[in-house]
Amino acid sequence: MPVNLKHKTGAAPRSPSSCRPFACEDVDADRWRSAARLLAEGKADLFSLWSDGAQVYLALADRETYALRLLALACPERRFPSVARLHPPALRLERTIGDLYGLEAEGLPDARRWLDHGRWGLRHPCGDAEPLAGTSDAYAFLPAEGAGLHQIPVGPVHAGIIEPGHFRFFANGETIVRLEERLGYVHKGVDRLLAGAPIERAAKIAARVSGDSTVAYSLGFAQAVEAALGIEAPPRAAWLRALMAELERLANHFGDIGAICNDAAFSLMLAQCGLVRERLLRAAAACFGHRLMMDRITPGGVTADLSDDGVAALRSLFDWISLMTPRLISLYGDTTSLQDRTVGAGALSADLARQYACGGFIGRASGRAFDARRAIGYAPYDELSFDLGASTDGDVDARVWVRFDEVRASIQIIEQLLDRLPHGPLQAGAAASGAGEGAALVEGFRGDIFVWLRLDGEGRVARAHLRDPSWFQWPLLEAAIKGAIVADFPLCNKSFNCSYSGHDL
Repeated sequence: MPVNLKHKTGAAPRSPSSCRPFACEDVDADRWRSAARLLAEGKADLFSLWSDGAQVYLALADRETYALRLLALACPERRFPSVARLHPPALRLERTIGDLYGLEAEGLPDARRWLDHGRWGLRHPCGDAEPLAGTSDAYAFLPAEGAGLHQIPVGPVHAGIIEPGHFRFFANGETIVRLEERLGYVHKGVDRLLAGAPIERAAKIAARVSGDSTVAYSLGFAQAVEAALGIEAPPRAAWLRALMAELERLANHFGDIGAICNDAAFSLMLAQCGLVRERLLRAAAACFGHRLMMDRITPGGVTADLSDDGVAALRSLFDWISLMTPRLISLYGDTTSLQDRTVGAGALSADLARQYACGGFIGRASGRAFDARRAIGYAPYDELSFDLGASTDGDVDARVWVRFDEVRASIQIIEQLLDRLPHGPLQAGAAASGAGEGAALVEGFRGDIFVWLRLDGEGRVARAHLRDPSWFQWPLLEAAIKGAIVADFPLCNKSFNCSYSGHDL
């Protein structure tokens, strides 16, 4: 049954249209706790939890209808009831609210600082900032006791050109008893940078939250601004946005499939997938002027058009990719030594995937068939047909096969986009200024990206919040690796491929 999230008591509720296109309601502490219970009972999914310094916000959706709603709770006394006390997926988000804004989540089961490592020179940089004496904070990892247990610290610096993150393994011989993550090493102060920034500059900041998802973040930010201002991108711009998003999705999936296989010592797959990825990036540069298509999507439309020569080049490229993909599928599926490493490794249960509202290929490989392109249905995906892959096995192998399914779906989508690309302008007549709140949920290659923002009426972003899918995927990596051997961690970690930068804000 649909979840009833109507306002009951407290201050006068907001207009249901105050945060377009998702209604945002002011609630009191009792109603906030009721929403937390809905999440704990599995009747709703958590999509994000954040603060603007004066209020905390909760984005959740009915589990059956995916009707997304936002709740806002004022915090005049600098505290609010903890959602994580009842619903663990909110834990790291509430710890982050404390780090950035100094708001206390009452009843929070783990009050350790999360993004704040004691190296910023101050506390609560987005709220009432306080100078900090000293250089760093000691971090107390949760204890594990038992005969024969030992600790293996890994990172934050790794043996490769990858982002930093610390992993603390508790192991019995080679068997992992528990993994605990320590993230936040690439914190950039995104919330603070966005506050007060002109829309044009804020769009560039959003595009750089996680470089491999620059198109998806640009799209989410643009849609949120457009919702707040009540404008709509022209049809051609919407279709070009989707084309860029699918090119980004394909490049990342091919790159990751190859990298997963390389972690199982099958470098041939890395080379072949790397070839496909490189040709996709070169095509993006030729068609849109940038290999990652950074800053090509802006509020109101796009900044680069696709020429007839570009359409022809993409058709030729996808004729080749359509031939290569079945060969790569066979190479992966028919290599028994590779299957021996991936089948059964790093299994994530369907129950945990549902509890954490895990999106993207990780969720779909564990039975949660959610995709914002279809569930939310934003333009132009509501006019396109494509098949989503799914599995219930939840292991590394399942995550690879779902990625292959995503590749086939993106090829389907791109063929339709090229066949039916409308003519017309690239930019809407965007209002230069206007006050309002807007939100968006878009599908990146990792899963759903949530964006909320408030405009101040003078062409600036008053406050904004960008939530990467990795917030709900990193904790699940800890669960998936339990009971595996240490040597399987790189393989399992790469099959998740969570974003450090997108998470660390």
